[in-house]
Amino acid sequence: MTDPLPQPPRLSDLITVPTDRRAFLAKASAFGIALPALAAGCSRTEPDARSAADKAASATGASAPHASPTHLPSNPDSRLDSSLNHVAPLSSAAPGTVPGAQATAFHRYDPALPPLSSSSTLKLHFHAREASVRISDDTVVAAWTFEGDLPGPIVHCRVGDTVEFTLTNESAVPHSMDFHAAQIDPKQAFRSVVKGASVSYTFKPKYAGAFMYHCGTAPVLMHIGSGMYGAIIVSPREPLPAAREFVLVQSEFYLSDASQGVRAFDYPKMLSTLPDFVTFNGRPNQYIKDPIRVKVGERVRFWLVNAGPTHPCNFHVVGEQFDTVYLGAPPGSAIRGVQTWDVAPGGGMCFEVLCDVPGEFPFVNHGFGHGQKGSIGILVVES
Repeated sequence: MTDPLPQPPRLSDLITVPTDRRAFLAKASAFGIALPALAAGCSRTEPDARSAADKAASATGASAPHASPTHLPSNPDSRLDSSLNHVAPLSSAAPGTVPGAQATAFHRYDPALPPLSSSSTLKLHFHAREASVRISDDTVVAAWTFEGDLPGPIVHCRVGDTVEFTLTNESAVPHSMDFHAAQIDPKQAFRSVVKGASVSYTFKPKYAGAFMYHCGTAPVLMHIGSGMYGAIIVSPREPLPAAREFVLVQSEFYLSDASQGVRAFDYPKMLSTLPDFVTFNGRPNQYIKDPIRVKVGERVRFWLVNAGPTHPCNFHVVGEQFDTVYLGAPPGSAIRGVQTWDVAPGGGMCFEVLCDVPGEFPFVNHGFGHGQKGSIGILVVES
């Protein structure tokens, strides 16, 4: 008589995470969701290597003079940074700006799409600032952020709305803002500003969709890779079918070893393109511990933005097929019955699932080398 086959673990076993980290890792490994081990060490910080013009501008709170295109940095990561030519730091850590790890609490990034404003004018004032962000129980990162978190706030507007935007830089490093939903002269609107300075511009989104926003200051790889990104969701004028709507921003983490419990973002490591974590909404595996919950019969709409900075997102829901994937601006260019679809770095797409049966449905980057590094969650469909 043969021994009975072992029963596979249930996804719900991972929802209530045991207090013993070793027990959680053992459970997670059954699903191929191994978490990278975190090492102790020290992080690097770089001295202030800004140009004399940058330092003078910082002292007065003004932007440095614009450089002509012929004087742009010879950097392949540059996005026509027309304001400042500065030496990029190799680490996101800045002395005296990051509080200790013990003072930083974990919070789940709310994936729910915020409601639309009743006004056709959306006024936004973002602040670029350094902040420590706890992305897991045992990892705190020294991030460059919009509004103190990564990703930055979810922005929601309609096609044709007026977006009045201001960025104020509270950081020691020059920053800027590039909205992919805008059609505007980037040399003026997306210019970099130094500490204490602001830049303002107005735009009207022409197309519906899931769009990325990010700092466009050279090297863009360092600024996006250190946390300066987010999503702007532009809804069509005619509403889409009723649905539970969620926003997922995939991003990669390239981190140094810890110094006083905090890990900095590491530019040479970004160039290696081998991330430590790949996440949805800035925290590895956060929607396993605290899943997204819906009811049977509901339509779920995922607005997915891939902030990169380097790798694609191969989006898939285990046990489901996408009823609708919008290749262009919703509601146009819809295709049906899709199992997996790639979203390029800097891109965004809209995915819909009809939740016909109850269960636990993992949503994942099906490029499992990255899915196993944290870009996975659970959609719980309840009766």
